[in-house]
Amino acid sequence: MTTIALDAMGTDAHPDPDVRGAVMAASEYDLDIVLVGDEKQIRPLLDSLSADSLPIRVLHASEMLTMNDKSDELVRKARHKDAKNSMAIGIDLVKNGEADAFVSAGNTGATMVTSLFRLGRLKGINRPALAPVFPTANGSCVVLDVGANPDCKPRNLVEFAIMGSVYAEKVRGVSNPKVGIISNGEEAGKGSELVRETYPLLEGSGLNFYGNIEGKDLIDGKVDVAVTDGFTGNVMLKSSEAVAKLIAKKLKELIMNGNLLVKIGGLLVKPALGAMKSLLDPNDVGAAPLLGVNGLVFVGHGSSDAIAVKNAIRVAKEAVEADVLTSIREALEKKS
Repeated sequence: MTTIALDAMGTDAHPDPDVRGAVMAASEYDLDIVLVGDEKQIRPLLDSLSADSLPIRVLHASEMLTMNDKSDELVRKARHKDAKNSMAIGIDLVKNGEADAFVSAGNTGATMVTSLFRLGRLKGINRPALAPVFPTANGSCVVLDVGANPDCKPRNLVEFAIMGSVYAEKVRGVSNPKVGIISNGEEAGKGSELVRETYPLLEGSGLNFYGNIEGKDLIDGKVDVAVTDGFTGNVMLKSSEAVAKLIAKKLKELIMNGNLLVKIGGLLVKPALGAMKSLLDPNDVGAAPLLGVNGLVFVGHGSSDAIAVKNAIRVAKEAVEADVLTSIREALEKKS
């Protein structure tokens, strides 16, 4: 049975959404869950949710990593042999084979640094990448990187493309996924120096390379995997989330402030609006994989609610069952 280690101190409102999401996941999916965090806070919540019969256990961690942990102090806490924080303890479960994947909605930088120090990189990978799934006009697109690496070299984008292709195929079910580079123009030869230097490398990579794509092409579903540096990807991710929230907010305002016919129309289209909201809601995706480390690690939003935590656990379970880590290793071996 799949075992997922969950950082119970990850969300901004920890541990309530984390524990509630774990209980929901354990009730719906066939898996074991290890809640890593402050047992004094976790246990009363579990008791209040009548979770005794569920396959959930608690592993105490006396410390947690926060946004205040930076630079040398973060490195020390991430790599210390006897680290007591919930991220280090949870990731060690994966390292030691006691869990199949680790999920956290905590500090993204801390999750990456701790994963690198405790799991290491996959052979052939220079830099890991965060790879969330964007909704598109005809499905979805895996985009990487979205923040782990603000500055990249061409070899990094090629590695991202390989890992993203495997993830899209094995976890998202996309056959022979198309890969594009995010640029400011579709034509070959356009884009930054990074894009122009990466283009011929991807052409000769053996991947199903589509070419340059603009932001609109990604949303239109022209490719299944889009690669970019972490700075560009992070700006695009946060901008798209903000636009989605703005659209939902403005639609609601227009309906509520409209005349009687508008309000009646709003009631009629409410199911469709709900479906659209779900499509644009990052909580429905749950978490993004940190591809390139030697273990399965998933990173969620700090603002995640219980539904998002449940979905993050589900996504991690799907990756475990697809054996995506083995497939990425095999793809990297063919490249080398």
